[in-house]
Amino acid sequence: MRFSSAVIFASLLVVPSVVAQANLTLPDAAQQEEKGIDPERLRQHVKTLASDEFEGRAPGQPGGEKAAKYIAAQFKAAGLEPAGDHGTYFQQVPMVGVKTDPSTTFVLVPERGEPLKLTFGTDYVANNQTHTPIAEIDAPLVFVGHGIVAPEYGWDDYKGVDVKGKVAVVIVNEPTSDDPKFFNGKSMTYYGRWTYKFEEAGRHGAVACLIVHRTDLASYGWQVVQNSWSGEHSYLRDDPDTKLKAASWITHDVADKLFATVSMTTDEAITAAGKRGFVAKPLPVRLKAHVITKVHEFEAANVVGKITGAKPGRTVLYTAHYDHFGIDRTRKGDPVFHGAADNATGTAIVMEMARAFGQKKIQPPSTVIFAAVTAEEQGLLGSQYLGMHPPVPAKDISLDINYDELLPLGDVTGVGAGGAQRTTAYPILEALAAHDNLTLRKGGVDAGGGYYRSDHFSLARVGIPAFSLGQGGMFVGHDEAWGREQSRDFGQNKYHTPADVYSDSMDFTGNAHMARFGFELGWIVMSQPERMEWLPGDEFEAARKGQ
Repeated sequence: MRFSSAVIFASLLVVPSVVAQANLTLPDAAQQEEKGIDPERLRQHVKTLASDEFEGRAPGQPGGEKAAKYIAAQFKAAGLEPAGDHGTYFQQVPMVGVKTDPSTTFVLVPERGEPLKLTFGTDYVANNQTHTPIAEIDAPLVFVGHGIVAPEYGWDDYKGVDVKGKVAVVIVNEPTSDDPKFFNGKSMTYYGRWTYKFEEAGRHGAVACLIVHRTDLASYGWQVVQNSWSGEHSYLRDDPDTKLKAASWITHDVADKLFATVSMTTDEAITAAGKRGFVAKPLPVRLKAHVITKVHEFEAANVVGKITGAKPGRTVLYTAHYDHFGIDRTRKGDPVFHGAADNATGTAIVMEMARAFGQKKIQPPSTVIFAAVTAEEQGLLGSQYLGMHPPVPAKDISLDINYDELLPLGDVTGVGAGGAQRTTAYPILEALAAHDNLTLRKGGVDAGGGYYRSDHFSLARVGIPAFSLGQGGMFVGHDEAWGREQSRDFGQNKYHTPADVYSDSMDFTGNAHMARFGFELGWIVMSQPERMEWLPGDEFEAARKGQ
């Protein structure tokens, strides 16, 4: 999807004042429900979901199905009403699973010199989005900068070049800037996301797209790309935005060899692509590829339950993805991608919050929906489908509160909510954080485009105000540097690897704290006389108005 304007983090001075109407103290019965949220129940859920028994919870695989049934059983035990298909807790998401066979061949053939045969995983990764068992490519390469068409910024990397039937070579991320009016300054817009790159290349008729990886621009190393693309990848069935025979990433080293054919380094090409006046440049190289793909159609389930509230139209949606990467039996050592922190933690919070609301000591002010979604790791597919097919009309959902990857490191002194300041919910969030003696970290520079990498984004795309809640990197007994170091260590050594495992040393006190905070926030939002909105000029405002 292409958006019409940059992310706008507007001043609170233009936010309608809702704090004066917000009673930050919940009714006694609701407080009793909230206080019942138990860190040890969270522990048990995470330990269970991250166990070998659940086989990494891959969509369409036995472990993923087992996880969905486990979550549904918890929703039923909590007394939630089914909110899925045909009176069940399961919203079936139609998908196509594709897995690139390692015998796939990628060869870069220059006009002069020897062909360069690439090694799958080490040099490149690729998926065939046309969902055919075999795809043949023999096409010239064209360097199209960042691969962005953004008329609101006066930017068109495809201007004056025809890539139909060719291979688009693009840079990850977007042009760098300190100007908030130009690609949102140092914070990434959706134009910088890899999903957008493939979508735009497909819209221009390219047969393949090669994204050039560089760790600082991607905000993660090649290992993350390699692990994320080594197994089966899923797509929504009949998604019009998936058209490429090879949606691919290549390493920085491979890119250096490509750009050497035009007497440039990769870094020089990246610098040139970030300047106004950049012109797409054909490369004297062809890609000859034989892409072998195992293809199968399947369904994986979002698990959805609800509690009907007193008044319609102010529904709060709680979301978290339960899927992970399954099993890779070709790996040495542990083959299971356990996904303990990412994202058994968020799923556990949604289940425990459902249990708390499900006590029904008091009817909530409006309907509450709980959704554990699938295929987040495949490109937010489960939440995308949920946004396209919400259990109640999108116009009646006031706010989506998402939980994703909350490291179990003990109690917290802060709360993070990047993107919340784009919504009219922010003054409530700010006041509630102060009321609960938590330091609010709204998120500043979002250079890695984190806002666009979790399930709340799928709800935002259809207009629903949405953001994720987290600890903000602030933990009891530690300074912020310690929190940053824990996050860095997880990102470098455990994120999207089999090392993301459950440990008895984990402390879920802070996770429970974040669940209670989300409970309070949801209750207060449901109590407001008006639904939450995007601030004027935000990129999602038009979708909200169109509901």
